[in-house]
Amino acid sequence: MKYEIKGDSLPVVICELENGEKMITESGAMSWMSPNMKMDTSSNGGVGKVFGRMVSGEKMFQNVYTAVNGTGTIAFASSFPGSIRAVEIAPGKELIVQKSGFLASEAGVNLSVFLQKKIGSGFFGGEGFVMQKLSGQGIAFIEIDGSTVEYDLQPGQQIVVDTGYLAAMESTCSIDIQTVPGIKNMLFGGEGMFNTVVTGPGKVILQTLPISNVAACIRPYIPTGN
Repeated sequence: MKYEIKGDSLPVVICELENGEKMITESGAMSWMSPNMKMDTSSNGGVGKVFGRMVSGEKMFQNVYTAVNGTGTIAFASSFPGSIRAVEIAPGKELIVQKSGFLASEAGVNLSVFLQKKIGSGFFGGEGFVMQKLSGQGIAFIEIDGSTVEYDLQPGQQIVVDTGYLAAMESTCSIDIQTVPGIKNMLFGGEGMFNTVVTGPGKVILQTLPISNVAACIRPYIPTGN
């Protein structure tokens, strides 16, 4: 599989598949494709996997696209202004991704639910109690809100992240919450009551424009009914 990511703040990834190669995506993510791409909608697993995808922000069913009778082309566009990031998934290189962050992947990549080990991290850490885990073998494409900034954390090294800015992290990292110190800081600092703390070792991918922040900014300008 060959691919090219085009566009700036409204990106699309265009993939070229050899005959018989497959790609997996959530339903509705395909933007355009060549006529010889065959689509097959599948639960791609048992009831447990279907439920796991649903609670992690993805659709219950997935589409499998296969190139038949020669080379095929298929494109997947981002659903929000930002970036598309290609990541290599392999045994020992699993990736934990924010809800709805998965866009598409080669057929060897598995998408499953990832539950925070600590309840507090899930409810107050901003990334939610449920995230997505990408495992298996192959290239996956994830959606990033805005631009990306990456850090490679050493063992025990930490980074404090404001709510919503954590896009992905390697599975070797751990996540916890940290209370903003001081009542005055909590009430008037504008940063909320909690921050997310990510501890290495592993790569951390941050995003610069969380969709939740955008929604909060435009909410006051949305007319309300009488």
